[in-house]
Amino acid sequence: MHMDFEKERRFAHIDGSTMSYLDIGAGQTVVLGHSYLWSAEMWEPQIIALSKQYRVIVPELWGHGKSGELPANTRNLRQVAQRHLSLLDCIGIENFAVARLSVGDMRAVELALLAPQRVAGLALLGTFVGSEPAHSKELYFSMIETVQSLGAVPDPVIDAMLPMFFSSDALTHRQDLVDGFRKRLREAERRKLLESILPLGRMIFGRRDALADLRQLRILSLVITGEQDLSRPPEEGRQMASALGCTFVEIAGTGHISSLEAPSEVTEYLLSLLGEAF
Repeated sequence: MHMDFEKERRFAHIDGSTMSYLDIGAGQTVVLGHSYLWSAEMWEPQIIALSKQYRVIVPELWGHGKSGELPANTRNLRQVAQRHLSLLDCIGIENFAVARLSVGDMRAVELALLAPQRVAGLALLGTFVGSEPAHSKELYFSMIETVQSLGAVPDPVIDAMLPMFFSSDALTHRQDLVDGFRKRLREAERRKLLESILPLGRMIFGRRDALADLRQLRILSLVITGEQDLSRPPEEGRQMASALGCTFVEIAGTGHISSLEAPSEVTEYLLSLLGEAF
């Protein structure tokens, strides 16, 4: 089953740019955040399931999906999170649960720190809010500089990214996911790359260490990591769960984009959390 997202797409004018978001279903609100280099559609299985009983809001990062350019005065992920809070204010949502993956989770934590009284539940998937380890930071910044110099994402860089996003099983048997990811990067607009996507990458991989800040949060939480997630390995997820004092789940045989590789499992965990949160 596939959903026609264009019928559910909305746009908001936030800080001088246009933010695209999906608004589907009715009831208590769940905000989903997608990974860097993806779009709202990476949550398709969960959107279909959750929207049967919840209102599901899925903002798209600046320069991703159908969103406009990164506002010129954006300097860090806290400011990105503030813009997503502005979107929720704009559409009249006071209380909500948050489920986000990868950089989506980095924004989710900043959002929860900005407005903890408004967040009913927090699900963090495939993420780490500590500072980026030196070895991976060097690698990611090297990739960014290569793309910057070319004004496009070359195939060798895409090939190097694939194991960061997908498990070995998905790389072998889920050609639809791999081909879709490759196509999206090959076709990325030069202007979006240079003015939005790459600057966001520098913020993500040069982020502050917010791990200790998790101990401030008194929010019902859950941390999920794929067993084969090379970008954000399970040990990082365990550190996050320890800081939050919550359950940690490791999904066997799954890579970074667990929402698409293990959709049923991820959906069940989210429904369980939401059932407690509301």
